[in-house]
Amino acid sequence: MTTAPTAKAVPFRHNRFLQLLCLLFSAVWIASGIHPVMPVDWWVENALVFLAIGYLIATYRWMTFSQLSYLLLFLFLCLHEWGAHYRYAIDPVGEWLRHFFHTIRNDFDRVTHFSFGLLVSYPQREILLRKAGMRRSWALWTPIVMISGYSAAYEIIEAAAAGILSKDAGDAFLALQGDPWDTQKDMFMAFAGSVVATGVTALFPRRQPRPEPARAGATAGAR
Repeated sequence: MTTAPTAKAVPFRHNRFLQLLCLLFSAVWIASGIHPVMPVDWWVENALVFLAIGYLIATYRWMTFSQLSYLLLFLFLCLHEWGAHYRYAIDPVGEWLRHFFHTIRNDFDRVTHFSFGLLVSYPQREILLRKAGMRRSWALWTPIVMISGYSAAYEIIEAAAAGILSKDAGDAFLALQGDPWDTQKDMFMAFAGSVVATGVTALFPRRQPRPEPARAGATAGAR
């Protein structure tokens, strides 16, 4: 499996690993959209999924991620689709966790926010290494700050959407469950997940990513 240091640009028609992930996620997405608990909430939850996948498609030639990064993004999106189908506040996995740990709320949303930091930090680091040319030491810790910023932006989007949607749809999307500190706790979980991902990544061998090959146009212009 390729990682940030070993990744290289591969045309999509030859990227069998990514093709498999796209096929699997298509099946997960379709399954998630079949009779969701609350269809309006499902569409709202998937709005950012559409934007994220659209971004990955539009920038594929500019940034072909490593197989590890694509796998991590795939896992997070699948987790999100599960929550979108069942509604985060009443998700069955969260209900099991609530009874197992004797908590007063369904914490599946906390798990997903933690997973966001845990699974998206490495792809973010890969961009910083391969496209921003950032030093490895800086690229190791900067994703923590960026994930925290993304998490804060998402909470702002949640609040704005809740003000536009109907009361039932807004409550489902926010999934506050009566916790006035839900926003801060969700942001902390994303931060904690990113810290864990950074700690694991720090254990990887200190190898620098391969330099990106020069484009034909840029090479011709330099002659």
